[in-house]
Amino acid sequence: MNKQSDISLATLHVPTRHDSGPKHVTGTAEYIDDMVEPVGTMHAYLGLSTRPHAEILGMDFSEVLAAPGVIGVLTNDDVPGELDISSAHVHDEPLFANGEVHFWGQPIFAVIAETRDQARRAAHLAKVDYQDLPFFTDVRSAQAAGGQQVTKPLKLERGDVEAGLAAAPHRAKGAVAIGGQDHFYLEGQIALAVPGEDEDVTVHSSTQHPSEVQLIVAHALGIRQNAVTINVRRMGGGFGGKETQGNLFAVVAALAAKKWNRACKIRPDRDDDMSATGKRHDFVVDYDVGYDEDGKILAVDAVYGARGGFSADLTGPVTDRALFHCDNAYWYPAVRARSEPLYTNTVSNTAFRGFGGPQGMVAAERWVEDIAYALGKDPLEIRKANFYGTDTNNVTPYHQRVEDNIIHRVVEELEASSDYQARRQAVLDFNKSSAVLKKGIALTPVKFGISFTATWYNQAGALVHVYRDGSIHLSHGGTEMGQGLYIKVAQVVAEAFGVNLDTVKIMATSTGKVPNTSATAASSGSDLNGMAAWDACEQIKARMLTHAAKLYDAEEADCRWVTGGLDVGERHVPFAELAASAYMNRVQLSAAGFYKTPKIHWDRATGRGHPFYYFAYGASVSEVTIDTLTGEYTVDRVDILHDVGKSLNPAIDIGQVEGGFIQGMGWLTTEELVWDDEGQLRTHAPSTYKIPLASDVPPIFNVQLAEWSVNREPTIGRSKAVGEPPLMLAISVVEALGMAVASVADYAIAPRLDMPVTPERVLMGVERMRKARIS
Repeated sequence: MNKQSDISLATLHVPTRHDSGPKHVTGTAEYIDDMVEPVGTMHAYLGLSTRPHAEILGMDFSEVLAAPGVIGVLTNDDVPGELDISSAHVHDEPLFANGEVHFWGQPIFAVIAETRDQARRAAHLAKVDYQDLPFFTDVRSAQAAGGQQVTKPLKLERGDVEAGLAAAPHRAKGAVAIGGQDHFYLEGQIALAVPGEDEDVTVHSSTQHPSEVQLIVAHALGIRQNAVTINVRRMGGGFGGKETQGNLFAVVAALAAKKWNRACKIRPDRDDDMSATGKRHDFVVDYDVGYDEDGKILAVDAVYGARGGFSADLTGPVTDRALFHCDNAYWYPAVRARSEPLYTNTVSNTAFRGFGGPQGMVAAERWVEDIAYALGKDPLEIRKANFYGTDTNNVTPYHQRVEDNIIHRVVEELEASSDYQARRQAVLDFNKSSAVLKKGIALTPVKFGISFTATWYNQAGALVHVYRDGSIHLSHGGTEMGQGLYIKVAQVVAEAFGVNLDTVKIMATSTGKVPNTSATAASSGSDLNGMAAWDACEQIKARMLTHAAKLYDAEEADCRWVTGGLDVGERHVPFAELAASAYMNRVQLSAAGFYKTPKIHWDRATGRGHPFYYFAYGASVSEVTIDTLTGEYTVDRVDILHDVGKSLNPAIDIGQVEGGFIQGMGWLTTEELVWDDEGQLRTHAPSTYKIPLASDVPPIFNVQLAEWSVNREPTIGRSKAVGEPPLMLAISVVEALGMAVASVADYAIAPRLDMPVTPERVLMGVERMRKARIS
């Protein structure tokens, strides 16, 4: 019996298990470190800086080279091509520190040895002479030092902000600090490079962006892209951390492989991985908001300072997207939002699920919270009063009209299904009678734009082969990191041909199959690659239909695709039979599909355009309990209603919503990045960095998809993206914790909790409320 028989009849819009699910459970899913190493494989390990900012006066590798098993040391002198590995292509990120280190943990060389253990031990034997330089590691100190920026800032503006603020009866002024986050993927950064003849090199890379790794490796080796092949079967998680950060590891492996003509693998320890690779950007948002007696927002002026790190990486587009989401689901009559992508002596921060959008939304919810507490209203009332309209009051700060607004219905349905109003009253009653334990509840919305704001990334390719036995070979440019992209695109192909899902063979992503691909990011993997695969299928189907009409002497109009094959008049031709016939009659059964997202355009210089193809919506209700004596708390219940359009695979999509929420909850509550006074990241291991555990999942966790939603745009299956938007649903946890804290002062003062809202911050917030109540 076919091992995949349990999913063989599944096509689009049907709950279908992840294609690698059984392999994950049984441990047979192959990752790069599971691959059989070629004979003679070398191992590389990075030598990292132990200063946050310093000039390198000299490096002594004599003890390194004398260590057992050491083959050699790679430095910048060993790079035959371009030294730069910058994703931003601004040439500001050398492979290794080039005479000056800019953060503690910056790679400065790599040791190549016979075994990984030998390379790792030898890397610590190097003697590096430093001349220390001044450093700063956070947003406020960077601003105080003059606010040097790693990339060009952005300003979005619409309406007369000064007039709006001046005329507003009330003002909310303040700042909110929003912490960063480590990706903490299960599979760390890793690359295996195998040299070929001439200039050729094949790299197995754990990357979300194979085409960029291909380009960067080619530039470093001083060769053309066609000599470099990047293969990605699967990643053990990415979350944005493997969009650009894999470049370094792939280049080191490839350089060593070509220099010594032997395969080379590099896999850092978790501590070094966390120290040397970028994270979610920390933000400090300063704001001034005008509003009226009803809580209607009249004007917003906000500055978004971000910890960028020492180089540009993706800080520019991340801070841009934070501004794109400074409105969340709210219409501002007048708005000005400005980014400050700041240089700091820390690793350059990078893409992370939500890509700046979460930080923008958190700030929006902060001033909504300020308004609610100042007016003595339920924050949900303020949210509803400021929602985007459907025909008017629907222009964003970047001048795109919100034409698909369903946030009113989503919130209304969740408010009813979660019994929000009755539960809020129960929370208020509980807090009146409980001296130590306090509860909070909050309902928050999400509106998230879908598309890359770098317009050229909104394209995808796919390669589909039909073999003479009717089996199908599928390749596309998307990468699988556990999110279920492969199974969704396979469902698209099975649906297109009307065959069982087990007919479709999902191939590893390879730059040798589909060129010039975009990163699997921006929640666009299914949108782009699904449509490209569909295009390829339609090409093949058209040829097969023409062939069948000719073979059976029928009109093409009388031929129609059905489940299992093609109906030609009254005759049904099974798909496998048709494939064999087409082959015998020299019909091409292979096609390259392509798709580019329509309608989108963006002019960054003017801050105007239509950068998003559509919006995904959602809402969540969180209920919490805090201990006012210790600051400890529990998340007791969560209810979610999320919009994925017409779901391609409800089982996968619900899993994405659940996982996104928990990851967002971790970012906002437990995952804290701490740099010490010497500039070293101290939270660089599971012992000091706390991701959510299974025990942190709310005991009542209700997740529903908005099954009535259908994307008004002609996306694949009329679905919507699901990867990133659910993470922002977790903002309701912070708002609920804020309510619990504010109850100590009878809700008269806005809690203003900075993030992550750790138990310590809860306790400090409680003490603030107690002092305010006494005074």
